[in-house]
Amino acid sequence: MTIKVIKPGMLSQLQDGGRYGYQQYGVIVSGAMDSWAHQAASLLVGNDGEATLEMTMLGPTLFFEEEALIAICGGDLQARIGDEPLPMWRPIVVPEGSTLVFGAAQVGCRAYLAVAGGFDVPQVMGSYATYARAGIGGYDGRALRAGDRLACKPPSAVGARMLERLRATADGAAPFTAARWSLSREMIPAYAEHPEIRIMAGPQLLLLDEESQRALLTETYRISPQSDRMGYRLEGAPLRLTAPLDMLSEPVAFGTVQVPPDGQLIVLMADRQTTGGYPKAAQVVSADLPLLAQARAGSEISFRMVDLQEAQESLLLMELSLGAARQRIRVFVED
Repeated sequence: MTIKVIKPGMLSQLQDGGRYGYQQYGVIVSGAMDSWAHQAASLLVGNDGEATLEMTMLGPTLFFEEEALIAICGGDLQARIGDEPLPMWRPIVVPEGSTLVFGAAQVGCRAYLAVAGGFDVPQVMGSYATYARAGIGGYDGRALRAGDRLACKPPSAVGARMLERLRATADGAAPFTAARWSLSREMIPAYAEHPEIRIMAGPQLLLLDEESQRALLTETYRISPQSDRMGYRLEGAPLRLTAPLDMLSEPVAFGTVQVPPDGQLIVLMADRQTTGGYPKAAQVVSADLPLLAQARAGSEISFRMVDLQEAQESLLLMELSLGAARQRIRVFVED
């Protein structure tokens, strides 16, 4: 099965869970910015470990040369076939010869398209993730361009059965066939234009002066237009250290909140470097990374401090809900 790219959109590239095991050699992790939406879309089409198409702000136009089972999760990029909008967070059968059009983001800024079977591209160091700066992974190591053709692998057993079940309910007059059910609202992150983001104390938090420690939790910060997949630059009250600090570079993670010399915070994202030499004031909890990933330039965010227990419990609840959904889907296709 092949999908032809008619229009590429603003930044459409293949991503998966990330490229792990190579940071010691200076190779970054990359992967989906909103890993929750990526995992949800994959789950809905019976994929495991496959890439999804991450689309940012303005989505692509795609022509399906064959029938396909797809799912779209994450931000709302106004997907439609003809004049019919496609529902999100559920499996959909797209007929052969369909043109899927994405528009500008209405909610959030990133959507994820999964196709049953996954995209047929080579893995680089065990991952399909695109790292465009190095030109590796994904589709020729870059974002999509007009005229590209995305080959897809055959669906898994779950995906094939899902396709069969939905095909049996098809209405010949409709441009696509969507499942009558979707992931529950409780599973879908509460994407917001101005989200509150939970953080844990970083190893250098107490090196900030008292006013800066207070400002971190009481001020709002605007995401700068100079933000990208590597990091979000925040504009707001500058934070200050109690004394100048010379640091050796230390490991960093997705969601590490750094304090550079000018005091304007940087939150490291999916394409972050492997180490950093700026003080680490905080760490965004894993469960809130999807909220941050869907915030766009100009959005204002605020921070709330939590302890390790709350951070772990919130992530565990997300993982349990994903596992429960996977089990319910298997029951549906086997019923």
